[in-house]
Amino acid sequence: MISRSVTSKPQVSSAMRDIPIKVLASTDDEASGIRKIRGTSRERHRYTRSGQTWWVIDPRFVFLAAFLSLVGAYSYIRNTLRGVTSPNRVTWGLWGIEGILGFAVEIQQHVGLASVMTLMLGLVPCVVVVVSFRNPHSVWKIGRFDVFCGLVSLAGLVFWFFINQPTVALISFVVADQIAALPTLRKSWIAPQTESHRIFFMGFLNCGITLLTLKHLTTAGVLFPGCILVTDLIMGTLIITRIGQRVGTNHPAPSSSSVA
Repeated sequence: MISRSVTSKPQVSSAMRDIPIKVLASTDDEASGIRKIRGTSRERHRYTRSGQTWWVIDPRFVFLAAFLSLVGAYSYIRNTLRGVTSPNRVTWGLWGIEGILGFAVEIQQHVGLASVMTLMLGLVPCVVVVVSFRNPHSVWKIGRFDVFCGLVSLAGLVFWFFINQPTVALISFVVADQIAALPTLRKSWIAPQTESHRIFFMGFLNCGITLLTLKHLTTAGVLFPGCILVTDLIMGTLIITRIGQRVGTNHPAPSSSSVA
């Protein structure tokens, strides 16, 4: 069995692994030293700790976040089938693996409704990879940079799986996810016409809503969706503004062949 957590706080026993108390989705504000302040509506509350406050929305808003992800995914998948969008299979394949792994861990740690966002982060990339095989024009030729990023990202996942240092394990997982994004980030810069911006902006909104549903602002709850929020915003902006081409970067159109 594996013992891996995201904090160094006291842990409670689990049939699968030891789970840190701090990451459990509990409504017991006393356990975390959080004081709740009554809001102006039934769906919005304010929490304070050490003089700082933040607004929390109803956790059921994660279903809205999931719906927004589906809207973005539908657009991306449709464009992929039409040959308009050419997904990088290295990025999307690794995103699918990481999303599914993250969802499995969150279910074991009883994260709650926020895990719906992570599930979408795993399922959508898997579908994108599958549909990319339906149209030979929907393929971005994989180069050495893509392979290198893929191998480094996989190494980060292996390290995350076996490491028993909570903070290091969390950071390695997030770093693996961000390295997996580099091939598509590069493609958004050099060939934005081969990408679709909507899915990334919807992913940005997805993560933003999910963060607003968190009552307990912990590293475990914030770091992963927070990094995805920033990455999706950057890629969506690069695609819609085509700033890479504006500064004179040119790249040939995507090849109809690929390295599987």
